Amino acid sequence: MKKSTYHIIGLMSGTSLDGLDICYARYSYTNNWSFKIINAITVPYDHKWMNILKNLTNKSREEIDIVDFKYTKLLSNLILDFIASFEITNIDAISSHGHTVLHKPSKGLTFQIGNLKLLSELTNHTCVCDFRQQDISLGGQGAPLVPVGDNLLFPEFKFCINLGGFCNISFTKSNDLLAFDICPFNIGLNYYSKKLGFDFDESGSLSSSGEIIEPLLKRLNSLDYYNLSGPKSLGLEWVLKNVFIDISKYDYNPHDILRTLVEHSAIQISKILNKHGNGTVLLSGGGVKNSFFIDRLYFHSSSEFIIPETLIIDFKEALIFGFLGVLKLRNEINCVMSVTGASRNHSSGKVYEIFK
Repeated sequence: MKKSTYHIIGLMSGTSLDGLDICYARYSYTNNWSFKIINAITVPYDHKWMNILKNLTNKSREEIDIVDFKYTKLLSNLILDFIASFEITNIDAISSHGHTVLHKPSKGLTFQIGNLKLLSELTNHTCVCDFRQQDISLGGQGAPLVPVGDNLLFPEFKFCINLGGFCNISFTKSNDLLAFDICPFNIGLNYYSKKLGFDFDESGSLSSSGEIIEPLLKRLNSLDYYNLSGPKSLGLEWVLKNVFIDISKYDYNPHDILRTLVEHSAIQISKILNKHGNGTVLLSGGGVKNSFFIDRLYFHSSSEFIIPETLIIDFKEALIFGFLGVLKLRNEINCVMSVTGASRNHSSGKVYEIFK
């Protein structure tokens, strides 16, 4: 039986390795969906887990399986701490994205750790997880998954853009929901900020002090990915091959690399907005706090950029993965073919039930 109100703990771990976002929210349905974020925190990864997660692409499947088990235990402990800290008693389910280890949709591959049944057993709560695999099996990209949540929870905006490890966009055109990864974002900015001794480029202070490397900017803007039509998505493997390795061939100043990456992202985002008519844009994700980047975005685009309250900026993806779990529990569509390229719309994810 479908309920009108759900209380869900949503989890999101992105490729930028900022940490684990945990969001406890209420979702209500009366003709339209509404939500309220009740509690939310980001738990940073310690150096041990940071190193483990960023080096997983070099591991064997056997090694990854061991990490999968340990990571699932880590998630369960963080969830239980979160529940205890906020004295949460009303929980319909935990809905978890997991952490992406591999994403090669062209080869029919995607894999996220932390999606084991063990998560429900250790937390003693029903868990919804592993949202990408079913879409891949139906011929889709397995990404992006957030657009259904954007469409149903934030319908007042023409575009929704998230500035996380990658920049992705969602919007409706001719009654079709469209979405795709535009370009790499924090995955590159954080990487080169660390070379200067900083975890990230706060307010864009590092990039704003650099100069644009024109040959690099030209190479980045000419990458084949930007000429592909959707559905399409990006992964860490693509960034390693097309961005990091290329940059490593030259003795560039990290400040100048950051300045060039900022300009590249602003140009690519603006190209998409200009192509689809501009309009109101809801921005979310850590990149919203990079004021220098926002200035460059305004320079290249005539769209109106809306920066929401901090809870939405920081936790929109965790909020939406909680919502995707709600849709799965209701057996309603949470993954659409116009976005991922799958053979049909479907309700994606696995449900590990705990009966109490």
